[in-house]
Amino acid sequence: VAFVPISGWNGDNMLEASTNMPWYKGWYIERKSGKADGKTLLQALDVMEPPSRPLDKPLRLPLQDVYKIGGIGTVPVGRVETGIIKPGMVVTFAPCNLTTEVKSVEMHHEALSEAFPGDNVGFHVKNVS
Repeated sequence: VAFVPISGWNGDNMLEASTNMPWYKGWYIERKSGKADGKTLLQALDVMEPPSRPLDKPLRLPLQDVYKIGGIGTVPVGRVETGIIKPGMVVTFAPCNLTTEVKSVEMHHEALSEAFPGDNVGFHVKNVS
């Protein structure tokens, strides 16, 4: 984890190294993909690596809420952490061990053929009240 002292008010160490912090020598990080160093927040943000999105693992989707929509049915919503969710899949809700079929998957009111890790989705489930 890189520590970068900044001042948004003065712009210190945001885009360019600041002379107002002579004690700060910069940051250095070492990881599997290589080494990186710098002095500014922009440099630290540029070398960040996106988190791995495991598609090959079982579906994990912590629920944030469950909506009951008249004329449609039950729509659980949450963020896909691992795996893929798509219409026609059979899912099991823990800890109640309720198994049902996914009828549709939506993100921002648009139907999806499948949702991947990192996607915040709502999905219509069959025969759940």
